[in-house]
Amino acid sequence: MNKKKIVIGTRGSKLALWQAEWVKSELEKLTPGVEVELNKIKTTGDKILDVPLAKVGGKGLFVKEIEEALLSGAADLAVHSMKDVPTDFPDGLHLPVICKREDPRDAFISGIQNSAFRIQGFKELPNAATVGTSSLRRSCQLLSIKPDLNIAQLRGNLDTRLRKLDEGQFDAIILAAAGVKRLGWSDRITEILSTEISLPAIGQGAIGIECRIGDPFINDLITPLNHPETFTCVRAERTFLKKLEGGCQVPIAAHARLVEGRIVMDGLVGSISGDRILRAHIQGSAEHAESLGITLAEDILSRGAKEILDEVYGRFSPPVDGEISS
Repeated sequence: MNKKKIVIGTRGSKLALWQAEWVKSELEKLTPGVEVELNKIKTTGDKILDVPLAKVGGKGLFVKEIEEALLSGAADLAVHSMKDVPTDFPDGLHLPVICKREDPRDAFISGIQNSAFRIQGFKELPNAATVGTSSLRRSCQLLSIKPDLNIAQLRGNLDTRLRKLDEGQFDAIILAAAGVKRLGWSDRITEILSTEISLPAIGQGAIGIECRIGDPFINDLITPLNHPETFTCVRAERTFLKKLEGGCQVPIAAHARLVEGRIVMDGLVGSISGDRILRAHIQGSAEHAESLGITLAEDILSRGAKEILDEVYGRFSPPVDGEISS
C-alpha cells in the first residue's frame, strides 16, 4: 500500500526551508493526495558558529544528522544544497535526484548608502578592504587577484550575513548567487562574479534529494524532479572532488556545463594565501561525465595540486566535506 504521508528532513535555515518547501510543493503537485511535512533538524554545522568550518573536522557537517533521520525512519527523504553533500553515502542511502540548477556563480555584495552600493564591484574594492566569507575556496581566488584584501570570517544564515554587512562589519561579502536569488534578495547583489574571478564550489546552485535505496515508493515519487543536465554536470564535478580526496571546505572548485551535448568543465585547486592557483580545463562527451572529472583531477594533480592540498590539510586537519550554504 502506497504511503500518503511523507516526511522531508531539512536544516532549519531560511534557505534550507525554502528549498524543502519548494520540493514539498512540487511533490504535492505531482501526486495529489500525498501529505508532505517537514522535519527541521539541527546539524553539527548549524550548532558551531564561532569556529571556521575548516577547523572543525569531520565529514558531512550539514547532512550527518539528517542522514541519521533517514536511516531511523524519522524522515523519508532529505533535501540538501549539493555543495554540502559528501561524495560518499552511508550504507542504504543514495542521492538519485538533482533538481535544475540555479545560477552557480558567486555574488559580490557591498553595503548600501543613500540607496546606492557603496562599492560598485569587486575591482572597485579599495586597498586593504575587508571582505567577509567563510570559504577558503573563495578567499584563495580573491587573494590571488587582490593580495591586500583583509579576509574576515563570515558565518550564519543569509539574513545574518547581510545584517553584519549593513552594520559595517565588512566592506563587502561574497555569497552564492543561487541562495540570494531563491530568497528574493536579488536586488542586494552588486555584481555576479565571473568564473574567471571565482570558480564555484562543487554542486553550487543545485538542490539534491537523498533517500533510502530500499524505498521504491519514495524513489518513484521523486524521480520526476531530477534534471538530467544538472545531474550530469554535478556528477562530473563531484567525481573531480572525490578523485582529489577533498572536501568542499578546502580550496577546490569546479564548474561543468553542457554545450551542444558536450561537457565543458573547469577545475581549480589553490593555496590558502592565494599565491598558488592551479586551473585545468577539459571537454568531452556527456556520456563520460565521471571519467572527465577523474581526468581533470589527474591533470591538476600532476601539476602540483597534491602538495597544495597536503599543506591545507596540515593547517586544517582533518578535511571537512561540506561548505556552509550561502
